[in-house]
Amino acid sequence: MQHSSNPPGLAVIMPEPGDPRLTERVAGVDQSGQAVEINVPVERALTLYLNSQEIVTMMTINDYPEYLAIGYLLNQNMLKPDDVVTGVDYDEELQVAVVRTERHTNYEQKLKKRTLTSGCAQGTAFGDLMEAVADIELPAAELRTSWLYQMTRSINTTPSLYLEAGAIHGCVLCLKGEPICYMEDVGRHNAVDKIAGWMYRHKIDPADKILYTTGRLTSEMTIKTVRMGIPILISRSGFTAWGVALAREVGLTLVGRARGKRFIALSGAERIIFDQDMAAIEEEPARHQRKGAEHDA
Repeated sequence: MQHSSNPPGLAVIMPEPGDPRLTERVAGVDQSGQAVEINVPVERALTLYLNSQEIVTMMTINDYPEYLAIGYLLNQNMLKPDDVVTGVDYDEELQVAVVRTERHTNYEQKLKKRTLTSGCAQGTAFGDLMEAVADIELPAAELRTSWLYQMTRSINTTPSLYLEAGAIHGCVLCLKGEPICYMEDVGRHNAVDKIAGWMYRHKIDPADKILYTTGRLTSEMTIKTVRMGIPILISRSGFTAWGVALAREVGLTLVGRARGKRFIALSGAERIIFDQDMAAIEEEPARHQRKGAEHDA
């Protein structure tokens, strides 16, 4: 796949929390027994086919089924970066997406080897993913702390489905300190797959990009980020040991617990340029805190 920087006229994608398809009002009672109504995200099943083969059924908010389908196949090493996608057919009534390619595909044996990962909403990874990751050389890049703080401030103050209804994860592709593609879903693996599909469709160069996630820095997130060719992964949440070990093995910059003034880098710290005046940075307001924030208070 030929990459470009950000093509002129390419629309930046941000969450649309007001989209009526994404939430519904549900009645209940609160801790005092008072009647309440809240917005909750709507999950939908999406069955994915690659050509004539059924691959997986996933639960998703289904706002960008084309990007999710392509990104899932890319990150599972079923769709190759140089594959020609001849079409993506989505049937909303049947809740089916079909990705068609010029190359003949058959992943019957690979599908038998899939294993459950630590990602919420039952993400899956396949046995040969590490072999594919081992051959990837991440580009040299830099992470200025001024970009990090600009980026997290912008993401925290962007209207989102999380702030509207909760129970959702977000992943954001950034250029320097600016978000350019902000995806949300019930599982962080879906959100990052949608970003991968968006990048593929628009031929986005990953070399100077940063990926931000609200979820944990697990082995799955490390593998997906490396497969996308992105050299820097940042999260407001924590790490798993295997996620850190894989990041160190492949040279991925891994920054976690990025909230307010604080962050911790456990891999690839040589890319970080400490150019931010810390006196100018404020702690994160309570209204922007997500789950897990109390661990680092």
